[in-house]
Amino acid sequence: QVQLVESGGGLVQPGGSLRLSCRASGIARSINTMGWYRQAPGNQRELVATITTAGNTKYADSVKGRFTISRDNAKNTVYLQMNSLKPEDTAVYYCNAAVNPIGGNPLEAWGQGTLVSVSS
Repeated sequence: QVQLVESGGGLVQPGGSLRLSCRASGIARSINTMGWYRQAPGNQRELVATITTAGNTKYADSVKGRFTISRDNAKNTVYLQMNSLKPEDTAVYYCNAAVNPIGGNPLEAWGQGTLVSVSS
């Protein structure tokens, strides 16, 4: 079973930057598209960015031009570089991965979440 662990969250002032990391561990036939989601207080969880194994990326309109998703396939790690942070970026950020297990059906794995707080 694949496990995801996020790190890098914290408190930052508006206009600042943070980089989130998420490392996947465990046994699987393959780990495919990975992504970042976030859930702000009182809101539903929303997609922030995704990246395929080939490096193709997609972003939510609210973060385009400010956030960059990347991955290191050799390390099974996905990153989210967040620049020009705004108070509305405040949320718990969750890592997600589409996984093909050694045996069984495809599934999604989720990290435990890391809190990003943007405030002056």
